[in-house]
Amino acid sequence: MRHDWIFDVLTDLQSYALKNGLPRLAAQAEETLRIARAEIAMQASAEAVGDSAKGQGGIPPGGRPN
Repeated sequence: MRHDWIFDVLTDLQSYALKNGLPRLAAQAEETLRIARAEIAMQASAEAVGDSAKGQGGIPPGGRPN
C-alpha cells in the first residue's frame, strides 16, 4: 500500500512520545493515526468503486447499450 509509510511514522512518533514522557503528544499521534487510517480507507473504497464503474462499458442496467 502506498500509504504504509505514514502509519509507520505516526506509530514511531507515538512510541517515542510514550518513552520520553510526552503523553499529550502520544495521544495526539494516536488520534492522528486513527484519522489517517479512516481517511485512507475511505479513499481506497472510493477508488475501488470508481474502478468497478469504469469496467461497465456504458451498458445501462437494462442490458442494452445506447
